[in-house]
Amino acid sequence: MLTLVTRTARLMALLGGFALTALVAVTCASILGRGIDRFGHWDRVEAAAPGLAAWLTGFGPVRGDYELVEAGIAFAVFSFLPICQLMAAHATVDVFTGLMPARVNRFLAAFWEIVLAFVIILIGWRLYAGFLEKLDNGQTSFLLQFPVWWAYGASLVAAIVAGLVGLYCAAARVAEGVTGRPHLPGSEGSGH
Repeated sequence: MLTLVTRTARLMALLGGFALTALVAVTCASILGRGIDRFGHWDRVEAAAPGLAAWLTGFGPVRGDYELVEAGIAFAVFSFLPICQLMAAHATVDVFTGLMPARVNRFLAAFWEIVLAFVIILIGWRLYAGFLEKLDNGQTSFLLQFPVWWAYGASLVAAIVAGLVGLYCAAARVAEGVTGRPHLPGSEGSGH
């Protein structure tokens, strides 16, 4: 089961990485286009090379870049959650836990894993409600006019995977607490 969960989490992280890379490329292209357009409107360029200035003003930002980033970033975040949770890579504050016995740390790890799984499932449930609402009312984005439910649907798929991995990790942390043996990657050296 761990192999399947690990492969699924890695696949989601790859998809999130591809989405994030595409969003970075769109953002860079938009910034570059905006800068080239401004350069073409610069008085000195217009005076020195009017043909070049006219050609440069044909550039501009990517149409709907904010909409694309807004739609894609939620998917990327939910896509990274499973691998982060599986590898126990969330940010933690270990000021006092280093002084506690391993058994207490295993209990705390199980408790917080259960809480995190619950929170991810709660967010997924509300995302599902938003998905149904956007699907029902047919809302589209302002500039690109793509259906908003597409972004909700993609994020919902990633949230479902994150919730399933969260449940698996919660069960594994409880098993670690009961048996005292590591069941997840990253459990060996983390005081769990």
